[in-house]
Amino acid sequence: MSDPLDRATSKAPPTLGEGCVRRYDPEALSSEDGTEFPDAAELWRTLQETQGEEPAEGSE
Repeated sequence: MSDPLDRATSKAPPTLGEGCVRRYDPEALSSEDGTEFPDAAELWRTLQETQGEEPAEGSE
């Protein structure tokens, strides 16, 4: 059986920070990295309403 890592062709985007504050560099991300989510604000409002909270101002 072949090594599954041999098939890995995509390269992870660069990261910032270390340890528990490590995150992907937002400036290096693109739509190919799955960063587009146009309905995020609406999803956030829906989740807040189902928890009985008002969305915070400026969260649009």
